[in-house]
Amino acid sequence: MESQNKDVIIDSWEQLQKVLFEDSYNAEKQWGRYRSPYAYRGLSDKSYELKTSLVRLGGNYHELESHILRNFKKYTSRQIKEGTVWELLAVAQHHGLPTRLLDWTFSPYVALHFATEDTLKFDKDGIVWCIDIHKINEKLPLQFKGILDKEGAYLFTVDILREIGSLAEFDKYRDLHNRDFSLFFEPPSLTDRIINQYGCFSIMSNNRGILNQFIKGEPKLYKKIIIPSNLKWEIRDKLDQANINERILFPGLEGISKWLKRYYSPKS
Repeated sequence: MESQNKDVIIDSWEQLQKVLFEDSYNAEKQWGRYRSPYAYRGLSDKSYELKTSLVRLGGNYHELESHILRNFKKYTSRQIKEGTVWELLAVAQHHGLPTRLLDWTFSPYVALHFATEDTLKFDKDGIVWCIDIHKINEKLPLQFKGILDKEGAYLFTVDILREIGSLAEFDKYRDLHNRDFSLFFEPPSLTDRIINQYGCFSIMSNNRGILNQFIKGEPKLYKKIIIPSNLKWEIRDKLDQANINERILFPGLEGISKWLKRYYSPKS
């Protein structure tokens, strides 16, 4: 069933499979293959917004973005090879520094994991946000579209973003066109965690931007899949059986510990 605001409210595991993979066939953009245009983000509470870690800090923290990144680069120079600001942002986000990046995945099941990983939130409806990257790209400034066309790509990488330059230069395109925009890019394969989570990032041209506010009123850009609380245990158990869990997504002792802690949590 669907609510009036077009949120898809799931009522069974079977319906969930259908909704997650619908629109995956696109003969023009996917060469006749069944490859979804969506990036996915799973949240344990449907009321959560698409806020970056920088925005969630509140206040005027966004004004310190350049200082935070500059000092991160200074104090990590022995661990991180010299690279562009885009590589620096990806590394910083990966290690928990507040940035204007937002984590996404190309795997709907990985997104489902993050919507159902916190058993303390099983009394709350969860959500999987699905953003159509092709349609988001249509709202990019012409210069950015030209870069993608030249590369024959639909998704940016840190190497492709080298042409854009610094974050300050990136933000100038917003001022030039008098409107915000968002783009998605793949991080370098820094760790097994990024690889296993099939991750990508979104970034807005305004470090105070909130993505769900940017796409509000444009239903062609996205859909929201609501996971009712009464289905979370079933979905969680079936994801575990499909080997989508912390042990796989967070390789190492930390992931094993997280998995065992949650796996043996009693059903309340």
